[in-house]
This record gives sequence, C-alpha cells and structure tokens, in this order.
Amino acid sequence: MTTLLQRSPRKPKGGGGERREEILAAALRLFGQFGLHGVSTRQIAQVVGISQPTLYAYFPSKDDIAAELHDRAFRELEARYAGLQPPVRDVDAIAGALRIYVDFGLENPDAYRVAFMLEGPLGRQPPPCEPDLSKPGKRAFDIMRGLVADLHATGSSRTDDPERLAQSLWAGMHGLVSLLIARPGFPWVDRDALVSAHVRMLAEAALTAR
Repeated sequence: MTTLLQRSPRKPKGGGGERREEILAAALRLFGQFGLHGVSTRQIAQVVGISQPTLYAYFPSKDDIAAELHDRAFRELEARYAGLQPPVRDVDAIAGALRIYVDFGLENPDAYRVAFMLEGPLGRQPPPCEPDLSKPGKRAFDIMRGLVADLHATGSSRTDDPERLAQSLWAGMHGLVSLLIARPGFPWVDRDALVSAHVRMLAEAALTAR
C-alpha cells in the first residue's frame, strides 16, 4: 500500500482523464490511511508523481478531491441498489436490501470513510436551511425512503413515521459498518454471521408483528 513515505517518480505530462483518476486513487488511499485532515495536496501530488501546481490544474483544493470521492461512493451505492427487485416487503427481502449497503461499505472501506465518516461539507457550503447532503447522497438515501414508504403504504411498517424509520435503518447499518472499519482489532464474532444477524434484526424491527 502506498504511504506518504513512498513517492512515485515524477511523471511526464499525460492525458487529463488518466491523470485525474490517478489523483483520485492516490487521495482515496491516503484519506483512508490518515484521514482528510492528515493529508495535504502536496503529499497527494508526491504519491502521484506530479507537482502541486499540476494537481491544482485538476482540483482547486483538497476538499474538491474529497467531494468528488464522496459523490463517487454514493453513486456506486446507488448503482448497487439498481438491481434490487421490488416488492421488498418480507424479512428476507428487507434484510437483503440492507445487506447491499453493508457489503458496499465493507468492500470499499476507504470510499466509505470519505462518504460517511468525514466531518464537514467537503468543499461544499450548502445554502441556509438546506440539508448538507450531496445529490448522489440524497439519491442513495431516497432508495431507503422508497423501500420504507412502500412498507408503510401496504400497512407492513411498524411505525407511523416512515421518514423516521428510514433514518433509523440507515443509522443502524452505518453503525455496524463504521465500527467494523474503524475498530478491526475488536474481538468481533464471525463477521458474516454478525452482519447477517444485524440486518435481519433491523428488518424484523421495521415490520409489524405478524
């Protein structure tokens, strides 16, 4: 794994698209290792093998890099949900839908950190009275809203407040994923068994008693 101590050889000028992807890939690794505030644009440029002014030709700031990585992570999560087949109304189907989120986070820990575990607006300053949520992030969460709204419409939801339930499910999944990523040394039980039990517990809590 590339660290701040490993500098790539200085690269000649190349294609803009390829160089941009190299910057994003290096930043993602470094943010995952050291956090957003522990990495500078100079260090990202060193790992890529370019000068800091060259990096600025692609991204005006570190926050702009983080914002792009943030949006990409949510777009990937949204894409994974695209294959979900409705209706999602029984425990197994709901648990499967929740598992999509958890698997995404655990398979892409660096992207998950940028999307869900970094504080601040990531280069964006939302207008007053508007939520601090990017468009890709909103679309991803809207999928959860839609699943819960369908449960509510069919009388299958345990709560009379579908928005609260959607947020509660989202928080329940995030809690597990963030702990598994941030505390890998904790003596967890078998991870797959833990994930399966957790998403099923959330699914059962979402439904009315049958």
